[in-house]
Parts: sequence; C-alpha cells; structure tokens
Amino acid sequence: MDESRVRNEIVSGNISLGIELGSTRIKAVLVSDDFQTIASGDYLWENELDNGIWTYPLEKVWDGIQTSYATLALQVHDKFGVDIKKIGSIGVSAMMHGYMAFDKNDELLVPFRTWRNNITGDAAEALTKLFNFNIPERWSVAHLYQAILNDEKHVKDVDFITTLAGYVTWKLSGEKVIGVGDASGMFPIDESTVNYNKEMADKFSSLPEVKKYSWNLLDILPTVLPAGKKAGELTDDGAKLLDQSGTLQGGSLIAPPEGDAGTGMVATNSVKKRTGNISAGTSAFSMVVLDSPMKAVHRDIDMVTTPDGAPVAMVHTNNSSSDINAWVGLFGEFAKALGLQLKPDDLYGTLFAESVKGDQDAGGLVNFAYLSGENITRMPEGRPLFVRKPDSKLNLANFIKQQIYSAFAPLKIGMDILLREEHIKTNVLVAQGGIFKTPVVAQQVLADALNTPISVMENAGEGGPWGMAVLALFCVNRKNGEALEDYLANRVFKDSTTATLYPEEASVQGYDKFIDNYKAALPVEAEAVKAMKMKK
Repeated sequence: MDESRVRNEIVSGNISLGIELGSTRIKAVLVSDDFQTIASGDYLWENELDNGIWTYPLEKVWDGIQTSYATLALQVHDKFGVDIKKIGSIGVSAMMHGYMAFDKNDELLVPFRTWRNNITGDAAEALTKLFNFNIPERWSVAHLYQAILNDEKHVKDVDFITTLAGYVTWKLSGEKVIGVGDASGMFPIDESTVNYNKEMADKFSSLPEVKKYSWNLLDILPTVLPAGKKAGELTDDGAKLLDQSGTLQGGSLIAPPEGDAGTGMVATNSVKKRTGNISAGTSAFSMVVLDSPMKAVHRDIDMVTTPDGAPVAMVHTNNSSSDINAWVGLFGEFAKALGLQLKPDDLYGTLFAESVKGDQDAGGLVNFAYLSGENITRMPEGRPLFVRKPDSKLNLANFIKQQIYSAFAPLKIGMDILLREEHIKTNVLVAQGGIFKTPVVAQQVLADALNTPISVMENAGEGGPWGMAVLALFCVNRKNGEALEDYLANRVFKDSTTATLYPEEASVQGYDKFIDNYKAALPVEAEAVKAMKMKK
C-alpha cells in the first residue's frame, strides 16, 4: 500500500489497533486493512515481587499503554502528516492466566497475581482431581480457590474476576467480556457450547468451602465470546484513557480480548487442527491444535482453546530467555569496559554465532534459567544456576550453546509428553519470539530439541500485537459464516514467507545428552531453592 493510500486509510479510520501486554513489554501496533504494520510503539516493564507475589501495578499498566499509543501516534503524525482521530477496530491481548479480583465498586481487591506465581499448588491439585481435568497453578480458578483455602478476607467481597486483557478491555469499552482462548486460562471450556463448562462449575460451587460465599462462580466470570464477535465499542472515556492528547474519538469496534497464546496462534497461522506454534520470551509455551481427544490427564499439559474455541494442548513453562538476556547484558558491559559500543543485535548475533562452534552436548555444561519457579520440573521458586563438573568443557561456544539449550529445556520435557506419550501429530510447528530474531541459531536448536521441523515466519519477532490487530480486523471484515482458519489462510497469509529448518541427527543426540545432564542436575537446583529459603 503506497503512502498516500495509507494516509487516506488513517484519515477515514479504516485501520486496526492491536495492543499486547507481554511480560517484559507493552506494545501497540497500528495495522492497515491489508494487514501491513503502519506504526508501533512500546514500553518496557518488569514484574515486581510484592510480599512474595509477582505482580504489575495498575498504574504501570496504563502508563505503558498510554506511552505505547503516544509513540505510535507520533510516528503516524511524523510520517504521514495526520493525526489519528478514528480507529475502525481495536483489540487487546495480554499474558494469560493470573488473578484480578474486583469488588462491587470496581476496586481491585488484591494486587494482580500473574501467571508467574507458583502459590496455588493445593488448589490446583484438588481441582484437577475434582474435575478429572488438569487445572494448572496459573489459572484464575486455582488462584480463587487457593484464596478460599487460605481464608483470605477479600474473597467475600469478590464481585468480578478477569484477566489482564479482560481488565483493559473492560476499562476501554465498559464491557466485562473475554475471548474464549483467554477464558480457557480462567476456567475449563466446553467445546460444544464454546463457554465455561457448566458441569465443572456446578462441582466447584458445591464444594463446602465455596458454598459459604454469596457469589456464584459463573456470575463473577466475564462473558465468553469467540473470535469474530463484537465485544463492544470504545467509549469516550476509554478513548481519553488510551489517548491522553484527547485526539482519538470513541466508537471503535472492540474485539474479544485474548491471551498472548491466542495471538501467537493467529500470528503464526496456527489455528487449524494438526497445526501448532511455539512462543519463546520470558516464558515459553507450545500450542498444538488437536484433531482428537487426549488419552489421559497430564499435569504438565494445559487444555485450552484457539480464539474460536477449538481444543488445544498447551505446554507452558515459566522461564525461557530471561537468563540469556542477563548474560548477554553482562557481555555487553564487558565490551563497554573495553571501549566497544555494541548494539544489542550485534551482541546477540556474535554470541549466537559463536555457539554453533560448541560441542553438541554443550560440553557437559548445564544451566537452569529459573528466574521464577518452574512448574514442569516442580521447582516452587526460581534460582538461576549455572552448573558444571570438573571435566566439563567450559569455553565461550559451549557456554552460549548451553544457555540457548536451557531456554528450551523445560519446554522439551513437556513436549515429550505430547510427542512420545500421546503421539500427537502435527503438520507444522511455527516458532515466534525475540530469541528467533537472530536468524537460524535458536530455530535449529529448537528443531533438534524437539526432533521436529520448525518454521519461522517473517513476523516472528513481533507476532502478538499484530495478531491481535488481525483478530480485530476479523470482527470487521468477516464474511458470513467465514471461519477464522479460512480467513487467515486465504486472506492474511496467502502470500506469507516462511523458513523451515529440520532436525540434524547428531545435534538431536547432543541435545538429548544435554537433557540427560539437565535432569540429573535438577536435585542441585532443588537444593539451591531449599538452602536459600532457609536464609530468609
């Protein structure tokens, strides 16, 4: 689309805005009706440990959204010479799971409890047995039930619980709604109704410790909507909340809010059965759209849905690339001390390229990139830990290789359940996330780790908010009866470019040896958690 046409589209409001609140970055992306990115803005943030709870303050939520939007709007003004007054459709996505509870006055009762907290073990275990359905510790219902078990005072005042994306959408539109994919991280979804599972909700409500409260579970959850349905409109107050300059007008169509897993599926064209995607950032998760039911309940496999309600097997790990970022930052400081000013892309590119020279098993080195607890390996808290034996081969290539290896290690352990125990078949696995912005290296490691071909699309580093903008456009442009998978295949990705790497046998064997060492060293990580707890 040429510049003059883009300008006309902006003036007419024939554009879509996608906002995603990720774990380390809030990003806003403005997209044209032919799915091209017009402008973007972002805001870096980090979760905070508040009295043992990982959280983000609400003021930072809005500071981040407003900063991202203002940066985007300034880009539009500078490049096209116009201001954004109307936006055809808006969609919000965010980190899935977690717990945001509000009272009848719409006041937050306790700080936002994010997916990163491993504090609901008793509740998750009990509900899994009650439902015969895996309830992960991150899910909203696990947080709610744990608060009940803990006899927390705020529970009696609960009037509404939602996710971060649901909260932002509520404030922009006034509607307490949620996309079905994001809802599936709050409470189990019934595929036949594309709504909360009523039988399980009744079981929950029948628990003696739940009965004493006046609220009913289904009444305090947001209304579930599939992709393509209108979730509301941007109110005038919502427009002012988003755009502090006051230029933006209300009236934009609001799409059902989704989780980052859902936008990842959309951004990688992975909503069709037997497709899947992998997203790697602060956390990592894989999503495989099932064409048949799972044979068993697995505590390490979440059953969630696509944005249009199809069942998905999800492997979620709390940790992935954060430790790599920390070590690359350290190497950057060393370079600066030598008088070298290296750009981040150059640092990552140089170090990742060096890793290719390492031994296939990373020289016997092992790293636990656990900034927080890790559900897959049953670690309640995070202790980043680098481990080696006296005869391990410590050099730069092996050190960086094992850092990349460790970023995918918990995901590998979880995916082995799907691939080796459940024998799930996929036609394609598409990867996205910042770790893949350096070409080839991490993509090849992931292919070797899973012994599965891995594809990367040209938008791999920026998929989430763009995927949410595409979902918002789907609400506007959907033809009668058009399925999301057809919309993506026939319109959005018809001319897309992908690069696929295949596993290499020697590297597959090397990664398997690394994983054997990794599993053997897990007791060391457990002892680190125990020892440092004792010092508190």
